[in-house]
Amino acid sequence: MMPEIVPIADIPAAITSSRKISRDVSIITFECPEIAAAARPGNFVNIKVNASTQPLLRRPFSIHNVEGSTIDIMAKTVGCGTAILADSACGDTMQVLGPLGNCFNTSECTFDTALLVSGGIGTAPMFFLEKKLTEQKTACINFIGGRTSEDLLRYKLSNCRIATDDGSEGFRGTVVDLLENNIGQMKENGRLKVFACGPNPMLKAVAAFCRKHNIPCEVSLESVMGCGIGICYGCSVEVTTPEGGTESILLCREGPVIDADRLVL
Repeated sequence: MMPEIVPIADIPAAITSSRKISRDVSIITFECPEIAAAARPGNFVNIKVNASTQPLLRRPFSIHNVEGSTIDIMAKTVGCGTAILADSACGDTMQVLGPLGNCFNTSECTFDTALLVSGGIGTAPMFFLEKKLTEQKTACINFIGGRTSEDLLRYKLSNCRIATDDGSEGFRGTVVDLLENNIGQMKENGRLKVFACGPNPMLKAVAAFCRKHNIPCEVSLESVMGCGIGICYGCSVEVTTPEGGTESILLCREGPVIDADRLVL
């Protein structure tokens, strides 16, 4: 069973730091003690980037890290909203709602090694998750994939194994190919659990891999989350039921983290 959803706050939060880690990705730090105190790995926040109606909807971001009273997000510039965020200066204030959604289940320590699998901006929640697992004395291995070396985002992550589609860095192939290449050795070292975040096609491939090898897996899905609290119904996704059928859930309420066995492949 997934952990309970934590209490949320909607507060004006000041930017205390903004730094680029690649051509189009920034780490942005907000001072928001109420959210920082309640945040868990896998939670996200919804941010209103300015006071105008352009853009109208808030933007969802995984919580990348928590330090004291601050939270970090990892933002990739893909449109006007994320561009405004990336160009903001220290001292600017934005309305931040969170922490939202559920979190990765790290409390049931039925595994010896955690495999953190990510692609692209899907590395965003992995540093916070790695910190939590390390505090619990759980071994972690990061498997990170990208089309090319320029797509790799491994900011602050440790024990990384890399895959690129074009072979420009690390293993040549997908991150799932890399997992398949390493699975025999890793199974010899004890019980495994996979935590994954990235593009939905990658997550389906990871889920299929874990079913094949009988490895428990949780995935954090990407979706449009305009409100973050289940009002707009913009994050509806289809998942399987225990009876073998399908049903629609709202990711902002029942996710974004779900058991990979619920994915419709």
